[in-house]
Amino acid sequence: MTLTDNIQYKTAAVLFGGIGGESAGLLQSQVEYGGQLYKFKLLCSIDSDPVACRNHDLITGEQTAVCMDLFQRWQYEAWHGHQPPPDWREMTAWDIWQAFKEQVPFFLFSSPPCKGLSGLLPQGKAASEQYQALNYLTVHGLELALRACEEYGGAMPAVIQLENVPRISSRGKSLLRKITKLLEKYGYAISIRADHNLGEIGGLGQNRVRFLILARHEAQIPNVIYYPERKPLRSIGDVIGPLPSPGDTEAGGPLHRLPRLQWKTWMRLALIPAGGDWRDLNKVDWQNLRVVHEPRRGAYEVADWNETSRAVTSTAGPGRSNGVTAVSDPRLQINGAGKTNILRIQPVDDPSVCVTGAAGPYQGGACVADPTLPDRPGRHPAQYRIVRADEAAPCVTGSRLGSGAIAVADPNVNGRNGQRRGNGYLVRGFDEHALTITGEDSLGSGAQSVSDPRVNTKLHPDCYGVQDWEASAKTVRSANRIMQAAGSIADPRIPDRPGRYTDKYRMQDIKDPAATVTGSTDVQSGAQLIADPRIKCAPRADSYGVQDWMEPAKTVIGSADIHAAAAAVADPRIPADKEQGVWMIIAQDGTWHRPLTTYELAMLQSFPRFLPDGRPFQLEGCSDAKAREYIGNAVPRDAAEAMGNVILLAAAEAEAGISFQLSWNPVWVSPDEAPRPALVN
Repeated sequence: MTLTDNIQYKTAAVLFGGIGGESAGLLQSQVEYGGQLYKFKLLCSIDSDPVACRNHDLITGEQTAVCMDLFQRWQYEAWHGHQPPPDWREMTAWDIWQAFKEQVPFFLFSSPPCKGLSGLLPQGKAASEQYQALNYLTVHGLELALRACEEYGGAMPAVIQLENVPRISSRGKSLLRKITKLLEKYGYAISIRADHNLGEIGGLGQNRVRFLILARHEAQIPNVIYYPERKPLRSIGDVIGPLPSPGDTEAGGPLHRLPRLQWKTWMRLALIPAGGDWRDLNKVDWQNLRVVHEPRRGAYEVADWNETSRAVTSTAGPGRSNGVTAVSDPRLQINGAGKTNILRIQPVDDPSVCVTGAAGPYQGGACVADPTLPDRPGRHPAQYRIVRADEAAPCVTGSRLGSGAIAVADPNVNGRNGQRRGNGYLVRGFDEHALTITGEDSLGSGAQSVSDPRVNTKLHPDCYGVQDWEASAKTVRSANRIMQAAGSIADPRIPDRPGRYTDKYRMQDIKDPAATVTGSTDVQSGAQLIADPRIKCAPRADSYGVQDWMEPAKTVIGSADIHAAAAAVADPRIPADKEQGVWMIIAQDGTWHRPLTTYELAMLQSFPRFLPDGRPFQLEGCSDAKAREYIGNAVPRDAAEAMGNVILLAAAEAEAGISFQLSWNPVWVSPDEAPRPALVN
């Protein structure tokens, strides 16, 4: 403790400090009491990751990070799966004492690794020797620090706090028993709860429920420690709304890049409603969202004999859309004076029509419905049979079309030029009978596909989750990918922006009064457009013309825009499903469903927008994925500040000798009540 210009500093040390969320919060904590200002002075932040230590100092602006591996040898071998290198050694209480700058810290904070205790890890893997070794850092780190204070400082920290995931209450019961026994041994009153919402403690834009232990050394702090005031949660839009637009790395730094996702992932995000996740994809009315080709007028058109023909174009042909190439020719006179026997089929049991000298299908009744296809022993009864699409298939045989019913009247196949097999690309229902197995086992030649319902992919809740702009964000965690968490947001900021004049680009009705005439009379700043119904001219040829991608372009003219020339093109370059990039797809709610950037996740964790050196918040020496892990594992800065304030207040009251006072504030860690003697009559 030091006193400088009426400021009293309380020392603090952090175990497993990461990139400095807790440290940054403690450095912001301050309480004015009794004419003095109480603040924290950070002795050190210990972590085994040199990149995390480097970024800790970058964020806090102080050189207090100490890179130190607190594994015991057995833990190192179990976690890494091999022997440590020759220069590695176990840390001792003396090493911790040196990191503490040979001082007993007033406040000791520990946030040990929580991977093995998190519900995101399967129970079997969490129980493995590897993760049990990692979990034991929860006990060993605290034990090593207390031993250093006792052996070399002769005193204990006044307040100790441990933070972890709520699942430690069930998966780490044995660890909590050891920690409780250790703290009680050194004379601490303890509060253990798994329902602390750091979002409410810090007034964040996210729900972040965590497990906290707060231990008060009764000899040094005999008074109560009050619980921090609960603040209302902010919406996710309140937090990231003032930030630069996503992708603006100049204003938001390198962590403000939008992830390059696959096209199909962007489509999924656009289809999930705000506040939902991947499970809502099962409710999508995909039948009405399919892209359907609608040919332009002219394809397969038959011109009326009595009407003027459409323009003859260079691409005129059946099936094309630029011109008419068929006509209903009345000169055949089939229904008039033409021959009555053209294409006639005669019944076999009626007399034949007159045999003429030009007896052919187009000139006389030269066709007969012949029932005499002879039956013969051994012929299969299903020969040449056509099976209806809604029937069960007959028995599958090894024979060809002539010997088994391997054809089906399929209503789902669109015709095309050339011959297509009946089973080409046909997918049978899983609960239907299969078709005949043929020698041509390809999708184009036989029913070689089946809709198999037995795939039961179990995704974690919130996969592909899209968060609502008006709601608080869900917990930011280290595996914050859109495929694993609600890492996307329905961003409503596209349609408008602050300060835009209400009459910009406004179109006035000719029947209504005009809007106010302003001094800035142009279409961008006032209602300078009118829907004038008096125009009667017809547009010139090629107005709004759409050119074919596979054809040479038309002449480029001096007024080539979409209103005056063929200045549009049918661009087929729609991204493939697995093509990666950044696309803006406006969802049905009118917003852009997009992933949160790493910079925005850091702001939800209440990290500062700018580093002490003036740059936008960023992390150095790590990938974007690793940066997200660091940010998700951090203690939110504003929550750490609020908790630091109540600890400083308790310290000030203890120094003032106040052991009890009336307050509306809820008590976090209260003194143990000693039994009072009672007078019994």
